[in-house]
Amino acid sequence: VALIDGRKAKARLIGSDPETDLAVLKIDLKNLPAMTFGQSEQIRVGDVVLAVGNPFGVGQSVTMGIVSALSRSGVGINTFEDFIQTDAAVNPGNSGGALTDTSGNLIGINTAIYSRSGGSLGIGFAIPIHTARYIMEKIIQSGSVTRGWLGVSMQDLTTELVESFDLESLSGALIASVLKDGPADKAGIKPGDILIAIDEKYLKNSSEMLNQVAALSPGDTVTITVIRSKQEKSFPVRVGVRPKQR
Repeated sequence: VALIDGRKAKARLIGSDPETDLAVLKIDLKNLPAMTFGQSEQIRVGDVVLAVGNPFGVGQSVTMGIVSALSRSGVGINTFEDFIQTDAAVNPGNSGGALTDTSGNLIGINTAIYSRSGGSLGIGFAIPIHTARYIMEKIIQSGSVTRGWLGVSMQDLTTELVESFDLESLSGALIASVLKDGPADKAGIKPGDILIAIDEKYLKNSSEMLNQVAALSPGDTVTITVIRSKQEKSFPVRVGVRPKQR
């Protein structure tokens, strides 16, 4: 790790979470500067943000832009996605750098760009700091992140699927498969069910479902609501532990 004051130190890996592309590192140096955590859940589209990093290895740089969108998912980078999208220039070398508000409070970790050339095209993605902080605290406490798991694979509903199942809306997620002897299988959930709610909290798509399930505590019992044969059915499911991803 190279600091802006010229000091360098070898970092020790405390733990990592491949599904969010985050890791916690520790360096043993004194008088380290610290950032203040911002409120990433309170930012709005149009807010001015600053991206800090080392683009193309030229040295620490800051670029300015706005928040272009919130809760971006389906980007295909991580398993769990809830990105802040920004047009602040983010280039190779910015990944892992800070996304801050105009007061310098940390609101995100720059992680990726959409680009056909390798350079910035004005679409960058950052992991919100409320997500990163949760992952950081879990890793520091136990060395890893434990998530809830139902033992199903899900896919978003399409217009064709809505018509074939004779549903009223696109909200929910189709359960494509159920792992034998997994939590959902033991509860009686079957492939072809349309999962629409967890503990009466209705969700829009498979990405929301995945994040909601992951936030559940293993061992707890939750009520899963599905549509089967045009009728709503509820099943109590004992949440399992999501298998570690490599």
